[in-house]
Amino acid sequence: MDTENGREARFWKRLEDKGGDGRRVQCRLCAHFCVIGEGARGVCAVRENRGGVLYSLVDGLPAAISVDPIEKKPLFHFLPGTGTFSFGTMGCNLSCSFCQNADLSQSPRLGRGVAGRAATAGGLVAAAVAAGARSISYTYSEPTVFFELVEDTARLAKTRGLKNILVTNGFMSPDVLDACGDAADGPIQAANVDLKAFTEDFYSEQCGARLEPVLKNLAHMRKLGWWIEVTTLVIPGLNDGDAELAGIAGFIADELGPNTPWHISRFHPAYRLPDRPVTPTETLLRAREAGILAGLRYVYIGNATGPGFGDTFCPSCHGLVIGREGFTAHVVGLREDGRCSACGKPLPGVWS
Repeated sequence: MDTENGREARFWKRLEDKGGDGRRVQCRLCAHFCVIGEGARGVCAVRENRGGVLYSLVDGLPAAISVDPIEKKPLFHFLPGTGTFSFGTMGCNLSCSFCQNADLSQSPRLGRGVAGRAATAGGLVAAAVAAGARSISYTYSEPTVFFELVEDTARLAKTRGLKNILVTNGFMSPDVLDACGDAADGPIQAANVDLKAFTEDFYSEQCGARLEPVLKNLAHMRKLGWWIEVTTLVIPGLNDGDAELAGIAGFIADELGPNTPWHISRFHPAYRLPDRPVTPTETLLRAREAGILAGLRYVYIGNATGPGFGDTFCPSCHGLVIGREGFTAHVVGLREDGRCSACGKPLPGVWS
């Protein structure tokens, strides 16, 4: 059932409500599993209970659209050097104090309304094809909260030969991952997941969420065969301790595999942390060392410039295969089949 002001959502159920009006619902979209009364909205502020039916308020309303280098997502081992058609709506199921895109993600929570430009899945796919993009990225805000549009667009995009990428906080429900399916048969082929910290206290105090569902979902994505890269924004005094960095690196190596790229990102003051200092280069290097000690083969430093911070080297002969300057990739030693030009060893990733 659709209306002019929203589309009936996926992943919800009506709750038994003894002594009430029988109109409470539970959203099953993300790991908050919000119980929502008549006329109220969930944590994300873009799903609303109307008369005992849950509606998405952002379906068909992308608020940001662009063609980006895929390195900006960041994905370094997935179609490097190509453009990815990127879009996102307003809303988010987390409330991170350090959000770099709060005007888009947090505005509905702050009562500023839901805005965007009307678009259909078909129109978005046509625009991606016209732009010469090789993939579509569901990004900018949290794609979980506009999953109806994600699924419709991704399934259509796949029929046009485009890959589909989630840039996500990883706090979706298992139902959403099951709907996405495995990389071969389902609509999603890759994800960059923010693993924001490695303590429940951080997730609770800084994000309004929990760590455990993110860890479980990362492992689930790996079983689905998606290509996964992980990003951690390292914030001075909040998640930059040696034990925490080692914990993140160890989890990635042990649960996702040593070939999983880890992007260590420099924090800049933002949103509710305007007085927090920029991450020192020494901290970024310490985090990279934690990744190497854990056995990770591909550890990148982002939002900062330095020798080799974004370069990809062959793990066998150690030759440079992809050099990067900012979001620009220079493929210098990688064959089309994903093998090192110098020694012929395959590199992990999706190259064609």
